[in-house]
Amino acid sequence: MLAIRMQRNGRVHSPVYRIVVQESQRHPLSGRVVAEVGNYNPETKKVVLDKEKVEFYLKNGAQPSSRVAFVLEKNGVKLPKWYKKPAEKHAAAKHADKLRKNQPKEEAPAEAPETPAEAPAEEAPAENTEA
Repeated sequence: MLAIRMQRNGRVHSPVYRIVVQESQRHPLSGRVVAEVGNYNPETKKVVLDKEKVEFYLKNGAQPSSRVAFVLEKNGVKLPKWYKKPAEKHAAAKHADKLRKNQPKEEAPAEAPETPAEAPAEEAPAENTEA
């Protein structure tokens, strides 16, 4: 079975990918490529595709990888009906019961009904009555 996948080229820290058609059992770097149908530069987001070749291989059963399928759709290549998009991954929190949003809400302490605060009575200065 054929696969359409990306093959990494370029220098260290500046990758460039070739979009190639090759046997699905082979490793992407094995070099045995049936056809090169385009390339992708992730730094400039530039994609060059030979749409006729891509559509030809898709009609004949070549299975695109998930990333290649995303790039093909973005560039206007219609994927066959039999292609199934991979399920989106949703990371589940490891101890979800410890999350703050899952904790029971603390209720405010019950307070006495509000009454106007009594002003302390001012004491008049005591007069000295010693004579």
